[in-house]
Amino acid sequence: MRLRVLILSIVSFACSGLVRASEADALAISANIQARHVPYGTILDPVLSSDGTQVASYTRCGDSALWTGHYLAAESFRYRVTNAPDALRNVRGALAGLRFLVDVTGTGLLARCAVPVESPYAKDLTSEESSHGIHVTTGDSGAWYWIGDTSRDQYSGVFFGLSVAFDMVDDAKVQADAAGLVTQMLDFLTDSGWNVVMPRGEISTTFLIRPDQQLALLQIGQHVNRARFGSSYSRLSAALAIGTPVPAGIDAIDDHDSYFKFNLDHINLYSLIRLQGSGIARFWYDRAWDLVHDAVNGHGNAHFNMIDRALHGADARRDAETRQLLEAWLKRPRTDVPVDLRGTVPSCGSPDQACTPLPVQRRMTTDFLWQRSPFQLTGGGSGTIEGAGIDYILP
Repeated sequence: MRLRVLILSIVSFACSGLVRASEADALAISANIQARHVPYGTILDPVLSSDGTQVASYTRCGDSALWTGHYLAAESFRYRVTNAPDALRNVRGALAGLRFLVDVTGTGLLARCAVPVESPYAKDLTSEESSHGIHVTTGDSGAWYWIGDTSRDQYSGVFFGLSVAFDMVDDAKVQADAAGLVTQMLDFLTDSGWNVVMPRGEISTTFLIRPDQQLALLQIGQHVNRARFGSSYSRLSAALAIGTPVPAGIDAIDDHDSYFKFNLDHINLYSLIRLQGSGIARFWYDRAWDLVHDAVNGHGNAHFNMIDRALHGADARRDAETRQLLEAWLKRPRTDVPVDLRGTVPSCGSPDQACTPLPVQRRMTTDFLWQRSPFQLTGGGSGTIEGAGIDYILP
């Protein structure tokens, strides 16, 4: 019943004037992602030539898994609303890219990114990501570099995308592929004691400090493969659900630094809450949501607004704001032009922090707007890196 309400909510919003007016913009962004942002199956951002017409190189390989998960979610929602054949192709392509990020490591570990050894962009990408560790795998598809030191962020983004694809795309192969990837990655994590273990045995990070994230991944696991993960989720939920507000409350203390934490909180709680029936676990998940969402409510965040709508239904004020925020997004630069508003906007707390959230048009240029603090007065780069636009097509 909750899923049916969620789907009806999405369809209702998609029939609004905003989507009719902006469909061409969204389709253009989606087409450009296919043309320039998935050279090797997962999301990368191109570094453009000085005139902006040619791809000179690629960057942001370290978060490729994370944004491919978000892109998979975006195209899955689009397919649920439109049944567009190209949306289904994009879903299948993103799934294949994520499958390769798991297969290329040889252990069931999720890689951050993978690029052919013979790619003309390999030197730039591996140099940029050298601190994460560069590995080489050779197989039927040739020799590939892949990036290790995988973070919890990457897993959260991928599981988010897989859960949305499983529920929103009524295609048996898509659902089987999504469930298969969830199962393989969860088996890897649980067999490793919730540690992310590299091929040589080093641990890049652990989920043991985040009961909310463990539960979110297992919630998705039991949803797509109840026989494998149902009892594990029930046991862990009984033990750890009461603790889910704790990390949420810690994140909510500071609503500026490490703002990306709020994106991760929202996508994890989205799965925890929408797939949970009533009961004591749902009570604690809702308390965690209240802490996180209250911390950013009023920040002008279209992505968070839409997750709130999916979980809690329509709200005239919030949904009108979402339309305005997305219209404003279309007026933003598509590349990482430098932004420095210090001295022109009142600051509070520190010289680079505004007192109130900046208008969307004036916020820093970045890969995914909704994971950046709306108070940040400086940012961007040289103006040559093109953002994918997932921050528009997902909400």
